[in-house]
Amino acid sequence: MSRHLPPSVLIIGFGAFGRLMATHLAPHLTVAVCDPAAHHGSTDLPVVQISGAGAFDIVVLAVPVPAFVGCLRQIAPHLRPGQIVIDTCSIKQEPAQLMQELLPPQVQLLGCHPLFGPQSARTGLAGQRVVLCPLRGTGWRRIAAFLRHRLRLQIVLSSPEEHDRHAALTQGLTHLLAHAMRELAPHPKIRTRSFDLIMEGLGMVGQDAPEVFDAVTRGNPHMPALRQRLAQLLGD
Repeated sequence: MSRHLPPSVLIIGFGAFGRLMATHLAPHLTVAVCDPAAHHGSTDLPVVQISGAGAFDIVVLAVPVPAFVGCLRQIAPHLRPGQIVIDTCSIKQEPAQLMQELLPPQVQLLGCHPLFGPQSARTGLAGQRVVLCPLRGTGWRRIAAFLRHRLRLQIVLSSPEEHDRHAALTQGLTHLLAHAMRELAPHPKIRTRSFDLIMEGLGMVGQDAPEVFDAVTRGNPHMPALRQRLAQLLGD
């Protein structure tokens, strides 16, 4: 990375979360975006083709899990040694394995899962948590320092396996409950404050895209055992 210019970042995928990242990174870094849906005039940021990925210090993959493999195969020929590629998938084991298998060995790799989204971060990022799973290289340390000191995020270091094991309970189960409670609507007029608080919490994930629901409830390898355990506890 240049000593004189801010590190350059390419965000591949300009959906709701890609836009959220761009908003908070652009004041500090040189940011460009790559997405078929993004075009000149739809954003003030530079829009580049995927063939230009090699020109950036950091490449952030903000694409849905179903599009992840295709994205890796597209960018792989254009990457250069020393770059840092970061994924933002809601699950970590499968994306980590795919990045290590499909991307050049000279590229540094970092798994990342921001534990927030446009809904929960609408008042700002300070105090929000982000999970980092270092996979290859040491460049992640500089990124962690930036996230901690510039964006004031709380850093949680984890392995991909540990992340998915914890996220099965804290994220996968939350999405399942939100889905189930939505199907039980309309909710009764007679309800306690505790019920309202539970519904408020579940509502924070109720607007997530269907591919996020599928990833955290079906793509996490720790979910089947957790669902079975929950069913047993409910049946006791």
